Amino acid sequence: MEFDKDYCIKMNDGNKIPAVGFGTYSPDVQKSKCEEATKVAIEVGFRHIDGAFVYGTEEEVGRAVHEKIADGTVKREDIFYTGKLGSTFHRPELVRSCLEQSLKKLKFDYLDLFIIHIPVSLKPGPDLSPMDENGKLIFDIVDLRQTWEAMEACKDAGLVKSIGVSNFNIRQLEMILNKPGIKYKPVLNQVECHPYLNQSKLLAFCKSKDILLEAYCALGSQRDKMCWKRSSSTPVLLEDPVLGAIAKKYNRSPALVALRYQLQRGVVVLFKSFTRKRIEENFQVKQEGREKMMRETPLRCADLDGTP
Repeated sequence: MEFDKDYCIKMNDGNKIPAVGFGTYSPDVQKSKCEEATKVAIEVGFRHIDGAFVYGTEEEVGRAVHEKIADGTVKREDIFYTGKLGSTFHRPELVRSCLEQSLKKLKFDYLDLFIIHIPVSLKPGPDLSPMDENGKLIFDIVDLRQTWEAMEACKDAGLVKSIGVSNFNIRQLEMILNKPGIKYKPVLNQVECHPYLNQSKLLAFCKSKDILLEAYCALGSQRDKMCWKRSSSTPVLLEDPVLGAIAKKYNRSPALVALRYQLQRGVVVLFKSFTRKRIEENFQVKQEGREKMMRETPLRCADLDGTP
């Protein structure tokens, strides 16, 4: 991964994405805290904001961005915002509706990146997680290649600059890439990724197809309810002895090392927190790119890979 002076990387459609992003998924905190954290992140220097329709915080995130625009901290074009297509909107005739609802909540004219959140279709309707009388999800049958065509139409309409996917495996990516008449390849695949789930095969495949991999839960599954591999027995990544030893060697926090690890593998990385101190600390991963930790003694990423 080659970074420019602003620590961005060019995607396969020519647009650039900041290599370090701030996540806004916040199921366990008040929405007002998400708004405040987003403002802090922008003040600290984050320009890549990751959101989603199903997070239910787009109004708060939008207010935070507009406040920072109003006070002169940033311009809209400085912010790279990612939105996501909800699973109840996979039918091609519903894709644009989801996007337009996000734009309205955010009060944006466009999204920088719009991705299919999960390759699982659910019954359309007001309930984002429709359940039957037995408490089981009600699925929908949708050809995701048709969903992708609707995503392409949103790009052609100027409502989004780039389009991608999330939580796709190799087979699902191949289905999109091999679609007859495809106009635009996915620029990015956002997945859970950390040293205990390093996604090495998926990363290699994505690189071979000029698709970026983006990591959520980069600080480990135990920390976040959105992680697929989370359980009560899941070990805590930030307590890993190898990670701790590397952090001690470079006089950095384990979290900063875990984030740096992803960048050195060529993975765009997302981070989230609701405290200024941690937001400031982990934004340092961007500055580290031109300092000793990267320039003189690169981290031995292989030391971190593996299953505990």
